[in-house]
Amino acid sequence: MTLPYATALVTGASRGIGAAIARRLVAGGLTVHGVARSRGALDALAAELGAAFVPCPADVTDTAAILATLAGAEIDVLVNNAGGLATVKPLIDQTLAETSEVIALNLTAPLHLIQALVPGMVARQRGHVFNLTSTAARSVFAGTTTYAAAKAGLDQACKVLRHDLAGSGVRITDLAPGRVQTDFYLESFKGDRAALEARMYSADRPLTPSDIAETIWAALSLPPHATLSEIVISPTDQAPGGHVYRRPSRS
Repeated sequence: MTLPYATALVTGASRGIGAAIARRLVAGGLTVHGVARSRGALDALAAELGAAFVPCPADVTDTAAILATLAGAEIDVLVNNAGGLATVKPLIDQTLAETSEVIALNLTAPLHLIQALVPGMVARQRGHVFNLTSTAARSVFAGTTTYAAAKAGLDQACKVLRHDLAGSGVRITDLAPGRVQTDFYLESFKGDRAALEARMYSADRPLTPSDIAETIWAALSLPPHATLSEIVISPTDQAPGGHVYRRPSRS
């Protein structure tokens, strides 16, 4: 399928969901500019994907640095994927610095990239912005007050942007994944991968990064007059709030 887009910018591209998205877009014929802090991880992905993947080593909260790595390249597809939370604990136990960091990463950085790149899409009358929010923006996950608030803010931003950009040729998609098997929670587990796997993934059937990448590709593949404006993709076994309800096995 030939898309009306040639280039993409994917944040958090060095691993997990971001790397899977980069792989899928490159396979679909796009040139992908991948943003992440780790130059080594980006270079490894570039070695795998070839010239169609362009490493952009920068902190996602530093919009000026990202734009400098682009060197004026026109971006047709923006995937605001980078996000995270360092700790899972009640807001009253969180430091002011932790709160500010989570908001900067999950809300301010995506909005700044939209401000920087969408005017060019409007001028060219084509473009697609994917904001990866979370089911945490719509349901209660204990210990994630700031993260949930930031993602809910990004969710609302998508709704307003669709009004502001109606008729411009730019599509906006709010993609809210449920639990995906990545290293997202590794820092909050103090780097204990075994504990992370046991607590979050081993007993359930979580989504995979490729599930998210294929969802993005499906939305991109619609004709320009159609938009998947809001997508919630969850594991079949996960209910809102993160609970998994198990039925007794049949003998």
